[in-house]
Amino acid sequence: MQNILIADDNKEIREIVCVLLNSEGYNVIEAVDGEDAVIKVDDTIDLIILDVMMPIKSGFKACVEIREKTKAPILLLTAKTQDSDKYIGFSSGCDDYLSKPFSYTELVSRVKALLRRYYVYKGKETVSFSKDINIDGLIIKTTSNEVLVDDKEIVLTETEYKILLLMAHNPKKVFSAQNLYESVWEEPYFYSCNNTIMVHIRNLRRKLEKNPQEPKYIKTVWGKGYRIE
Repeated sequence: MQNILIADDNKEIREIVCVLLNSEGYNVIEAVDGEDAVIKVDDTIDLIILDVMMPIKSGFKACVEIREKTKAPILLLTAKTQDSDKYIGFSSGCDDYLSKPFSYTELVSRVKALLRRYYVYKGKETVSFSKDINIDGLIIKTTSNEVLVDDKEIVLTETEYKILLLMAHNPKKVFSAQNLYESVWEEPYFYSCNNTIMVHIRNLRRKLEKNPQEPKYIKTVWGKGYRIE
């Protein structure tokens, strides 16, 4: 049974999410705020659901701290739907974003998709690739999902890692935003998804590059997409 942590200061929302996910066969652990969530996250948690607006520690801040402890997928719940809010969420390390109010079907489908990508992808990766990838000082250890730049370990979210690995296995191939989104998210691409890809590429460059404005690894091919040299 997979363990899901739900953090929301609204007891009714926690109870509703618990009932929904319990009925789908998941074990749900509750956290009353962001700080409680950070404390309760460990390597037994398979997925984290965080409300953004929480006392003591916001979902954004909790997301940053949780990402230092685990690579498990993080789903943010929020009434904020502006692109700037989504940018903050993805920059904090979340993997997906669900706006309130949300339906039962939408929540469950997002949870299942995140867990499927996280575990099925890891399984495929372990079987398919056994060698480390080395691109001019950028090393991807495919058996342990570790990434290093000049021997310094770089902490990536699961989504960032999947984007990087996909491109690294296909050097010089140009990936459009649609290519990346449909390959990594395994969902149909819509124009609005382009912002999601841009944020993740920006975050990857910030973590990997000495000068993100003049990237060494992830290049932009204007009007077409991105590639790794």
